[in-house]
Amino acid sequence: MNTIHVVGGVGIADTAMASYDAALADANLHNYNLIAVSSVVPATAAVTPVDRAPDLGPAGNGLTVVEARRTVGPSDEVDFREGGRAGAEDAESKRAPRRRPSVAAGLGWATGPGPGIFYEVTGSDPEDVRERIHAGLDAGSDLRDWELTDRELRVETAAPEPGAYTTAVVVAAYGESEPVL
Repeated sequence: MNTIHVVGGVGIADTAMASYDAALADANLHNYNLIAVSSVVPATAAVTPVDRAPDLGPAGNGLTVVEARRTVGPSDEVDFREGGRAGAEDAESKRAPRRRPSVAAGLGWATGPGPGIFYEVTGSDPEDVRERIHAGLDAGSDLRDWELTDRELRVETAAPEPGAYTTAVVVAAYGESEPVL
């Protein structure tokens, strides 16, 4: 049986790409060329959550993945007002206070007898990310008419740092890496 490792990471750096690389390093996946696939779990695979990915082969190899990724940067500010919409104004205040969004990336998986599915979601509210993962797994299961009773999820979150880029990732890494050349 082949193993799919599910791992998450967070990175903070001066550029968006450097923060993504740092998040992959936090997950121990920074030395691979990631090859994205759509989200189906092969029937012969075991999905295993881990704190850090194990050694999956030589640096530079290709690694098949499903990935949830969110990056925010210094200019990504949004307005929040309790009970209102972003940027709303009222007679008592000139403007809602500006607040940096949080960073949340989540990956859920549903398995049962036979194949399964992954569902990836990103956002600024971890609870909303969780709810949308559950809804996506339900929809994917219904679409395929598969009985996927075993369900898990992982959500990585981070508070952005002023003046920096922050990335959260959750990656499902399929098996071992393979040479790309």
